[in-house]
Amino acid sequence: MYSIPTYKIEREEELSQFIEQYPLAFITGLDENGNFVGTHIPLVVENRKNEMFLVGHMMKQTDHYLALMKSNTVLVVFNGPNGYVSASWGTNKSKGSTWNYMTVHVNGSISFFEGDKLIDLMRAFTLEHEDGNSDSPTIYDNLPENYKQRLMPHIAGFEIKVEKMEGVFKLSQDVDEETFSKIIKQLEQKEGFDKLLGEEMKKRKDKFFS
Repeated sequence: MYSIPTYKIEREEELSQFIEQYPLAFITGLDENGNFVGTHIPLVVENRKNEMFLVGHMMKQTDHYLALMKSNTVLVVFNGPNGYVSASWGTNKSKGSTWNYMTVHVNGSISFFEGDKLIDLMRAFTLEHEDGNSDSPTIYDNLPENYKQRLMPHIAGFEIKVEKMEGVFKLSQDVDEETFSKIIKQLEQKEGFDKLLGEEMKKRKDKFFS
């Protein structure tokens, strides 16, 4: 990733918060023949005795599961909102436009598990994403037993021990304050990721220009 100091994020707490906000990760590694494999999986952050782990589950009969069972080194990429930023929005229109984005890269080693530990993961994972609603029919404990008996043998839990983590939040923090405000105004008028990008910039304005 780009290592430009202006955009680099190094505080572990800030990086962890970003992962929790945007949990869908791209996990990639190499198979035994040196070919890249990859998949998108939502992950959960766990801190244990000053060590960080990313925890999730995946289907067994997939190329990435079979590859990562043998070669356990992975790169995990989390992406947030991103979007085009036109130079015409700022005070200096005689320069190139750019693309703003937020991303966190994690290097680590992956290991797999099943049994009670996998059940505990599925309980916690489904309850969290159902906003703690224990009456939801889709949390693990409320799913039909025959459904769980069919499903569980075909999935594996995994954890990734974080060995390196770095982030880049390229949010126009290198422009003047007037231009920064104008970019936010333009992005807020759009939808989707553009609008979210504007919100992320707005949250950080005081920090960038204090």
